[in-house]
Amino acid sequence: MPVSLPPALELSLDLLRCPTCRTRRLHPDRGALRCPVGHTFDIARHGYAGLLAGTRATSGDDPAMIRARDRFLATGAYAPIREAGARLAADAASEQATVVDVGCGTGYYLAGVLDQLPGARGLGMDTSARALRSAARAHDRAAAVAWDVFRPFPLAGKVADVVLDVFAPRNPAEFHRVLRPTGRLIVVRPTGRHLAELRGRLPAMVTVDPAKEQRLHRALEPFFEAVVTERVEYRAILSRPNALDLVAMTPSARHVSRADLDDDGLLPDRVTVSVLATAYRPR
Repeated sequence: MPVSLPPALELSLDLLRCPTCRTRRLHPDRGALRCPVGHTFDIARHGYAGLLAGTRATSGDDPAMIRARDRFLATGAYAPIREAGARLAADAASEQATVVDVGCGTGYYLAGVLDQLPGARGLGMDTSARALRSAARAHDRAAAVAWDVFRPFPLAGKVADVVLDVFAPRNPAEFHRVLRPTGRLIVVRPTGRHLAELRGRLPAMVTVDPAKEQRLHRALEPFFEAVVTERVEYRAILSRPNALDLVAMTPSARHVSRADLDDDGLLPDRVTVSVLATAYRPR
């Protein structure tokens, strides 16, 4: 039986363009999205559209990572980060805004923005099928599509009021193309202090590149100008299961040994959460 078009996807259908044709709109047809010349993209039974048909992007987010992320985010330990992103979005956009979350993961941060903008619609893009299952259910106004941030986005130009990028890869040229001239790009990234206690005890964890801010500036500067930056920093208390999930939800899970994780003494009971959240305007 064909999958019916999810209401949130119908709400954002006008944003989408055929990834193959690049300019033609997509329309629903018997459980799929189709362009006028016949390029067809399935709608998964979990509610997201698979626009990466015929190609397979590499995703670091496997099912175990997504389950760990779901559990960890449900604790509220990263709620202040979500609130900061939502606050910057709400300051920059009207309640009827269109929000595009690039590398949306489970949709946690996109849902936070939509809660602050009661009339807004959201579209999340990610390569992880398991993450997209959660993202498609994250909010009743959030649609989800499978896409790779490093490819030209399957979106019309100048359609987004907010582009959200939280702990995700970046494609500045495409961010600029899809944002309206009055729109805002919101980028959230870790500082060198982020999870320092955990990384100090587990040296195999992926570290924050000291040159990250300079690289970010160089990449965005031709396209965007920073408007405001907020530092979000606080201490989060961790139970042992929370600490295990915090490691398991990131690529660090592939580098940390099981023996290290089984050693109770290596896992701290609190960590520093430290991120920068910046709103940028298009040049």
